Formats: sequence, C-alpha cells, structure tokens
Amino acid sequence: MDRTNEGELAGRDDAHVRALTRGPSEPGASGGNGDNEENGEAERAEGADGEVAAGARTPASAPGAAPGRRGPKGRGGSGGPGGIGGIGGFTAADEERRRGVRRMKTIATGALLLMATVFALAKWAQHAGAGGWTGYVAAAAEAGMVGALADWFAVTALFRHPMGLPIPHTAIIPTKKDQLGQSLGEFVGENFLSEDVVRARLRAVGIGNRLGAWLAEPAHADRVTAELATALRGALTVLRDSDVQAVVSEAITRRAHAQEIAPGLGTMLEKIVGDGGHRRIVDLVCERAAHWLEVHRDSVMEAVEGGAPGWTPRFVDRRIGERVYRELLRFVTEMRDMPDHPARGAVDRFLSDFARDLQSDPETRARVERLKNEVLDRSEVQDLIASAWSAVRSMLVAAAEDERSELRVRARTALLSLGMRMANDGRLQGKVDGWVEGAAVYLVTTYRDEITSLISETVAGWDAEHTSKKIEAHIGRDLQFIRINGTVVGSLAGLAIYTVARFFGV
Repeated sequence: MDRTNEGELAGRDDAHVRALTRGPSEPGASGGNGDNEENGEAERAEGADGEVAAGARTPASAPGAAPGRRGPKGRGGSGGPGGIGGIGGFTAADEERRRGVRRMKTIATGALLLMATVFALAKWAQHAGAGGWTGYVAAAAEAGMVGALADWFAVTALFRHPMGLPIPHTAIIPTKKDQLGQSLGEFVGENFLSEDVVRARLRAVGIGNRLGAWLAEPAHADRVTAELATALRGALTVLRDSDVQAVVSEAITRRAHAQEIAPGLGTMLEKIVGDGGHRRIVDLVCERAAHWLEVHRDSVMEAVEGGAPGWTPRFVDRRIGERVYRELLRFVTEMRDMPDHPARGAVDRFLSDFARDLQSDPETRARVERLKNEVLDRSEVQDLIASAWSAVRSMLVAAAEDERSELRVRARTALLSLGMRMANDGRLQGKVDGWVEGAAVYLVTTYRDEITSLISETVAGWDAEHTSKKIEAHIGRDLQFIRINGTVVGSLAGLAIYTVARFFGV
C-alpha cells in the first residue's frame, strides 16, 4: 500500500470517529461525504509529507479490517475511549483542533514541496547558464528544505517514530509518558505545593478581606443562609432518630452520673434564699393552702373527727375539729398576709441550713446522689431524654424551612455582622487569613505525596497512543508553525551562508 492510500484510509477513519462524536444535528453526522473528502485531502497531504508512520497504523488500515473499527487502544476500543484509565474520547472541540492541525500540516508540507520545486528549477536554470543568481536561489531553497525536514523530524519525533523507523529518542510522548507524569508530579509538588508558596499566595489574595466584603452583601448573606439551611435539613434527614436518641440519652446519663449535683444545688439554693427569690414560692404555697382550707372545710373536719378516740362524745369531737380547722385557717392566712410571720422566718432558716448541708454535709450529699441516680435510672426519665431529640429535630427542621423563622433571621444577621467586621477589622482579617493559611499548609504538607502520586499514577494509566493524539490535537497546530518557520529561517540562513562564501571567494 503506498503512502497516499494510507492517508486516504486514515482520513476515512478519522471521519468515522468524528461522525460518532458529533451530535445528530451537526453537519456530517448522517454519514455525508463532505468531511470525508476534506479529511482525505488533508490526510493525503500528510501521507505525502511522511507524517503518518507506517508502524503506527490503526487496525482500520490493516488488510481485512472493518472500516472505522478500532482496537482496544485508541479512540473507542473495547476498553472505552482512551483505554482503561484513559483521558477520555475525542470531543467535537478536539476534532476541530485536529482539522486545524491537518490544515497546518498541509501548509508546512506545501512549504517543503515549494522549496524542493524551487531548488530543482534553480539547479536546472544554473546548468542552463541562466546566470549567477541561480546559485543564490538554489542555496536558499536547499537550506530551506534542510530546515523543513529537520523541524519535521523534530516535531514528528515527539508523537511517533518518523517514517515508522524505530530511531532512538523518537516517539517521546508515547514512550516517556510515565516519566513525564512523574516529572510533572514532582514539579507540581516542588513549585506549587510547598508551604512558602501556599502561604505567600494566600497572603496575597487576602481571603479575610474578600470574604468579609462578600458576606457583607445582603444577597450573599441570604444565599449562604439558604445553603446552610439546606445542609442542616439534609443532615437532620440523614441522621437516624434512634441512633441520635441513643447517643443523646447515653451522653446525658453518663454526664449526670459522673457529675455530683448536691454542691451546685446548695450554692444555687443559698443564692436564691439570700436574694429572697423563694418568697414568691412561699406566697404561692400559702395562698393555695388557704384556698384549699376554705373549700375543703368538711374534709378537715372529717379527718379530725376520724382520728379521735372512740370513747369521746361526738359533739366534743366536732368542737375539737372546728377549733383545729379555725386555727389552721388562721395560721395559713396570717402566714399569707404577714411578710414577717415567724413561720416564714423558720422557712428561711430551714432553707439556709439545707443549702449549707448540700454543700458541706457528707450524709446529705450522699442521699441527694442516691436520689439522683434512682431518678435517672427510671424508664420514664430515659424516655423523656430520648424524646427530647425528636422535639429538637422537628423544631430545627421547621425553622430551617421557614425563611422568616427566628433561626434563619438570626443566622442572616450574624453573617452580615461577621462580614462587616471582617471587611473593616484588620485584626479579624489577620486571624481568618492565619486560619486559612494554617489549614491549607496542613493539607499541602500532609497530602503532598498523595497529590503528586495521583498525578503520576493518572498519567501512567493513560493509553500511550491515545494520549499522544490528544496532546497533538491541542498543541500540534503551533508545532506546525515551527516547521514553517524552520523552512523560512533555513532558506534565509542558507542564502546568507552562500552570500558570505561567494564574497570571500570560497
């Protein structure tokens, strides 16, 4: 098979790949031959230039292979685009870049053919005796061909073996892909993931100031509040009530068992008595007692009469009951109405003594602890602690969903206030910047090896041929300019050398 036919097959194959990657509404997706003809022309030029290596043919160009079918490597084999661990198939943008590369290859090859044609004509004219100028033209054209061929070899050697020949130090990207990935990882680690670089970059950004100015905008504060509310609802939805209830119950019970409450209760009671805060409770008790006695006179009478000896006359029991009832009612009423009643003083002294005992008396403290443990171990108390989570969860979900809830309003206000403080307070900005720098440096220094190994391992997992074609699609157009420049610069250099040689009579 000659090189032109090989270019035609490669053009048909590339057109087939573009048809697979192009959407159904794009031109050529239905299998039209417009692109095929264009691609065939470009590939024929590429074949004439010798850019398509004979040893790099895809299975599509092998005899008997189905048209447009690829092997497991490359674009669209059984391993998927790019093979296992590849960098993805060719997109429509990649195909457009490849078309641009082919156009530039055609131009560069045309420049080489032009130099060859000029060289041949100049030599013919020189032998025909056209004059001395033909030597200058021939020297320029000859040097231009040398420059074009040298740069063609250099550019082609990056991606494949020129002319399919296994020349050493060619096909650099396919053969050195793993080393390039490792070098890239080391380069990133040394120049981008160092502590000094991270700190300097973050300090130059001024995250504290920027974040503060951003949060100070009401629209941004609303957005952050909404996102936080969504995250809170999501977290509460994911959490299982039974698990949270068990954790809350266990945490509260363990903390309550471990913490002695008697001294704290004694201190609190002492402060309440010292401030007179208990007097309202005494007033309430006296008022309710007086009201109860007024309503339940018969009950008090029956209780007194029922406790009297059986040998006493009934009228005596009644008289005693009436006397006891009147005295109780008088005592409670006086205690209710007289702030300086002796009984109130007795209550004050009792509470003060009890507060001191709670703080210093071992027996009283031990009795309180036993009572506390008995209360905590009751199933009713455990159920109450567990059910508290359900109430808190429902309240938080409702508050997160309601845009006018106190929770979201306060969160928005707090964010606005924090943003204004961060925007105007240099010390707070410094603290925020320090926190961010510290966190970033910790992540970089801790996981630098993992990040660099991720780069090298990812590159190592790419398919060599597919990677080479992908890279060529992105930078090949610029590389073809090197070929064109080599042709022009070579011809000018050849002309200059020939001119100097003629000047000195060499």
